[in-house]
Amino acid sequence: MDKEINNKNLELSVILPCRNEEKSLGFCIATIEEILKKYNINGEIIVSDSSIDNSPLIAKKFKVKLVKHDKIGYGRAYLEGFKIAKGEYIFLADSDGTYDFREIPRFLKYLRRGYDFVIGNRFKGKIEKGAMPWHHRYIGNPLLSFLLKMFFRTSLGDSHCGMRAIAKRALEKLHLRTTGMEFASEMIIRALRKKLKIKELPINYYTRIGYSKLRSFRDGWKHLRFMLLYSPLFLFFIPGFFLLLIGLASMIWLYLDTPNIFGIEFQYHPIFLSALLIIIGYQLIIFALFAKTYAVIHLGEKSSTIDLFNKYLSIGKVGTVGGITMLLGIIIFVTIFLKWINTDFGELQEVKKSIVALTLIIVGIQTIFSSFMLSILGIKEK
Repeated sequence: MDKEINNKNLELSVILPCRNEEKSLGFCIATIEEILKKYNINGEIIVSDSSIDNSPLIAKKFKVKLVKHDKIGYGRAYLEGFKIAKGEYIFLADSDGTYDFREIPRFLKYLRRGYDFVIGNRFKGKIEKGAMPWHHRYIGNPLLSFLLKMFFRTSLGDSHCGMRAIAKRALEKLHLRTTGMEFASEMIIRALRKKLKIKELPINYYTRIGYSKLRSFRDGWKHLRFMLLYSPLFLFFIPGFFLLLIGLASMIWLYLDTPNIFGIEFQYHPIFLSALLIIIGYQLIIFALFAKTYAVIHLGEKSSTIDLFNKYLSIGKVGTVGGITMLLGIIIFVTIFLKWINTDFGELQEVKKSIVALTLIIVGIQTIFSSFMLSILGIKEK
């Protein structure tokens, strides 16, 4: 490949994350250089390195751009590479020999046609025997891809494919931040949220050269955690709604009746569980509002629910509702106390009513202070 690159008209930056890939790095660079020359693509190769082996020496031998940052992390490697990438389009793929860089022209073709983001799908192509562990192929990847489809309404079938390409103008809209393996999920989720024009292509996947640095459960958890954090509906609201509904229904039932199930007569003790479900469920719904408000105000997302909430429910209105709820609970407690005085401090059968009053007070306090927290989250940064 011609080492004299015209940066003014640079079309493509190929970024290779590298940590101890001395066995495969040279092969990957040579293949990329061959493809760039064959298809007359004005491009550069960037090796983003944190190696303690001879990988940096190999990069220098090929005279490609070397970013020697020594910061561990899949996402970190790409973030460091992005800082110096000059191409109009950016191509990403691992430097371990698992991906075929002869696919570059096919990815570039769709970017030139106006797509913002192009990603491979290994499951629609050929996966070489031994290239992907069975628990990744049949459990991990399908499960995480299914959750991504469900949470974010996408048709992408291989959300963790490491071969992808993106227009630099589109990349700048994403504001990527994560430094670990969850970077792969963050990139797709933010691309979906920003409504980028996405194309998925079937690709082949090969046995890696050298040893794998993936940690299945740890890295899988990072992906799942990130998806849940970006989907408060599934993480907070749905569980909270059902807990609150079950808690309210069971409290009303147990308050108005003394049910007999399988010969066991339920007195007031189960109402404690009902109260617990109400409090936890309500708090989870509040957390969903917190998360959604933060996403709208600080991450630039859109939500008709939050817009309606802000339009009709001010901090004063929400605080007033919380105050009334708390006051109602206090009034119930006061009536119970006065009744206790009238009985000369004798035994009272007001346990059920006391639990209801306690629940109202707690929910009222939650509402009051949550309104202040929502107001804090709603403060826009300059």
